[in-house]
Amino acid sequence: MAASILDLSPERTAEVSEAVDLRLVQSLREGSEWAYEELLTRFQQPVYALALRLLSDPSEAADVVQEVFLKVFRNIGSFRGQSSLRTWVYRITVNEAHNARRWFFRHRRREAEPDLGPEETRDWRETIPDGSRSPFDVAFDREQHVMIEAALERINPIFREAVVLRDIADMSYEEIARVLGVTLGTVKSRILRGRVSLREELAGRLRGSRFLRLAPTTAE
Repeated sequence: MAASILDLSPERTAEVSEAVDLRLVQSLREGSEWAYEELLTRFQQPVYALALRLLSDPSEAADVVQEVFLKVFRNIGSFRGQSSLRTWVYRITVNEAHNARRWFFRHRRREAEPDLGPEETRDWRETIPDGSRSPFDVAFDREQHVMIEAALERINPIFREAVVLRDIADMSYEEIARVLGVTLGTVKSRILRGRVSLREELAGRLRGSRFLRLAPTTAE
């Protein structure tokens, strides 16, 4: 019997998503203009948001986005479907963010900027998406969002990328392990340490708030 359209089990959803990805990849290989537009529609904003949170600089993040899609377009022929298309694109994004960070520290060192208050921070136009099982979804107002983003910028970049992928990009531990090229245990450890670091950064400003009472400190 044919599968029902109401069959929304995780396994069925994953199969449909994989089939959609494979069709998109095949169309990209064939040079379809529609496929390029679809790829950009699906991934341009998520890739920018991820790069921005890894680098904390809008112009650097925009440069990374360009590099990511250039690499995707040039290397789509090498995509073998061993991971999801999203995982592959995010892995390229993380690698490009690493490259940008290394270039920055090598060629653009400058005097450290003074600590800024929430009202003086950089452009915080990027909002945090709802639905993630993380400290972020209990920070309702703009001031709290700004403080969380500022605290996120101050934690170790290695821990930050794991927290961003889990709590903002809402990736599974297995997907994060493939993106970062590390073991599942390492992923969980980095998320835990990143959340603890984030909590410590916020402790002084948010002491006694709903955030500190509810924010998880385990890699759930």
